Amino acid sequence: MTISLKPTAIPVCSVRPRQARRLNNHWLQTHLHGLFSKASAFAGESFTLQRDESRDDERCLIVRCQTSHLCQAATKMTKYKLVLLRHGEGAWNKENRFCSWVDQKLSSDGIKEAQNCGRQLKALGFEFDLVFTSILRRSIQTAWLVLEEMGQEWVPIQSSWRLNERHYGALIGLNRAEMALNHGEEQVKIWRRSYDVTPPPITESHPYYEEIYNDRRYKCCDVSQDNLPKAESLKDVLDRLLPYWNEKIVPELKSGKKILISAHGNSSRALLKHLEGISDKDIMNVTLPTGVPVLLELDENLRPLGPHQFLGDQEAIQAAIKKVEDQGKVKSAEK
Repeated sequence: MTISLKPTAIPVCSVRPRQARRLNNHWLQTHLHGLFSKASAFAGESFTLQRDESRDDERCLIVRCQTSHLCQAATKMTKYKLVLLRHGEGAWNKENRFCSWVDQKLSSDGIKEAQNCGRQLKALGFEFDLVFTSILRRSIQTAWLVLEEMGQEWVPIQSSWRLNERHYGALIGLNRAEMALNHGEEQVKIWRRSYDVTPPPITESHPYYEEIYNDRRYKCCDVSQDNLPKAESLKDVLDRLLPYWNEKIVPELKSGKKILISAHGNSSRALLKHLEGISDKDIMNVTLPTGVPVLLELDENLRPLGPHQFLGDQEAIQAAIKKVEDQGKVKSAEK
């Protein structure tokens, strides 16, 4: 998805057909109305979805606003570019299990995803001054592979538990599709995708409790081990992520450094929700596939100038998104 702007024209956003339904229900309402409704100048804006007559590709559609207000805002120069990346596929991603805080390495496919991401970012001319990761190896390994492919191995990496994947509590290690058979697809979707629903907490009898809480990396956190989560909603992830974002990442971004955040599906979704003003309901429909870089273009106030952009082959990305969305469906368990 790209946004092309002309000084005297209404801004246009071209999208492929598979994105059209999402635009009507999510992008238009969330990103356009959500981002600009807080400012009085954008009150009452309306938007339409049309075919782009100026493009040879008949599948391209455009989003047009009915007044010039959005054009005036959108023509602001991009002040900061931020790249988010969900790590490459891990071993438990491949097995469709809730991985969470269990420290899994990348699968062979995940290694290829990270390498391909690095090559793509290099081809697009991206350079980074600083990389932030979680303290889980799949996040760090992805960052290493990306930087290696870009020829930027020297770029410093800072890691924090606050960028960790969401803590899925008692669900850790369970197969998503089998859970759908036992509890229903809707319940699994709520556990996976909702904003403020917390799964059952992990207990000391859980098979992975000792592996997680006896790991010495958590003795170096900025909170005591007793205060580490035993289960989290996406809201909880955002609450523990925001202090790190505001105190560590934002100052580096505002100093002019080009930042890559190599994290996880839910820590990245939480940050997107914060930056883009995505509603509690609509965040359920935001899916990030593994190994696909996401570009955010921000103004001087760190407000996005448009929706986040998946970088790469759009049809392949849509297929990857569908694959992630299908992980919690019964049919995945029946195969």
